[in-house]
Amino acid sequence: MTLIQLFQFILSISILVILHELGHFIPAKLFKTRVEKFYLFFDPWFSLFKLKFRGTEYGIGWLPFGGYVKIAGMVDESMDTEQLKQPAQPWEFRSKPAWQRLIIMMGGVTVNFFLAWFIYSSLSYFKGETYHDNAKFENGISVSAAGQKMGLKNGDRILKIDEKPAERMETSTINMLFANHVTVLREGKEVTFPVNEDGVADVLAENEAKLYFGPRYPVVIDSLAPKGNAELAGLLKGDRIVGINGKSVKFFDQLAPELSKLKNQEVVLDIERNNHLEKVNVKVSSEGKLGFANDLSIAQKEFEKTQVNRKYSLGEAIPRGLTRTVDVLTMQIKQFKIVFNTKTQGYKKVSGPIGIIKQMPETINWEFFWSFTAMFSVWLAFLNLIPIPGLDGGHVVFTLWEMITGKPVPQKVLENAQMIGVIFLMGLMVLIFGNDILKWITGKF
Repeated sequence: MTLIQLFQFILSISILVILHELGHFIPAKLFKTRVEKFYLFFDPWFSLFKLKFRGTEYGIGWLPFGGYVKIAGMVDESMDTEQLKQPAQPWEFRSKPAWQRLIIMMGGVTVNFFLAWFIYSSLSYFKGETYHDNAKFENGISVSAAGQKMGLKNGDRILKIDEKPAERMETSTINMLFANHVTVLREGKEVTFPVNEDGVADVLAENEAKLYFGPRYPVVIDSLAPKGNAELAGLLKGDRIVGINGKSVKFFDQLAPELSKLKNQEVVLDIERNNHLEKVNVKVSSEGKLGFANDLSIAQKEFEKTQVNRKYSLGEAIPRGLTRTVDVLTMQIKQFKIVFNTKTQGYKKVSGPIGIIKQMPETINWEFFWSFTAMFSVWLAFLNLIPIPGLDGGHVVFTLWEMITGKPVPQKVLENAQMIGVIFLMGLMVLIFGNDILKWITGKF
């Protein structure tokens, strides 16, 4: 972890927390509700800075994991109930109409959603979007063992995920982990198969969520092991292997399985050298190898061929920003499918602040920073809407109940629910931090 990574994380969180809390603060002020505190970060026992202005204490806490506004007459995470023992005052949250309280509570997540929309629209307009187009994988994909267990095969061309067109490799690698079915072009035919959860579990276990498939690339010799079988047989740098014993072997993912069947045997390689097809006899080692390294620059060039940079006009960028926001929200909801699945055990991959900081680039990359901030803004909106007491969603549920039934939830119920919610959230935080620390100690980040 570097100071630059930490700086980017704290800056992003600071922007999100301030704007989220402003989402509560502004409607509270508009409805003439007293706001006692507005804090960036939490301040148990003491704060780093505080200033009182027009009845509100503004401050910065020392615990950089969020922030809060303390609204008079509201049961919140501070569990300060002394004020609630007195008769309700006109400036208190509890004395306001239910619709006003609902707007105040929904303000934070609303700001988070529109902030993400604004950032994504701006990124699409000013930077465009760079991605790898699945349609440009002319030779199909090369798949890891875990990816094959999911149901993919070498040479597949990805068409649809859960009946929706799959255009981009970057989103396809993630969406497939949450999908029920995937449609591919396989040997000239469209094939739809169910995603095997055991394969998803292997992908997650091997930390290859972005690596389990990629473009196929040819077998081109880069370097030869000194005195190795390939060198002794006369193979040269730049030779391209296209067959073994008369069987077509054009791609690197085909080579190892074929050689594993031919250990300690002499084989005839079909190679392309200087635009001519030649045959070379070479012995396969007991490990199923020939003794050369593949030219990875060829693989990189194949990957670059699939890259697309799409530009957007202002009129296109605004709806595109909304689509990106909704896509991120949808993906985050789908993640619960693997997080709480006993097969995939996705909960082991959940990262807290330490894990998130480790994902930040070690040099400042503003495009990544704003993309991360937008994604995290959507994530905060989603988390806060979960109907757990202690989160905005919990308050919203109680307020909606009051609006539907015409009866307010008893104050004691609110206090007890808030206490249970705070205990639950604290336990969850301990679990996430513990998971982070364990992964840090064991080097699994």
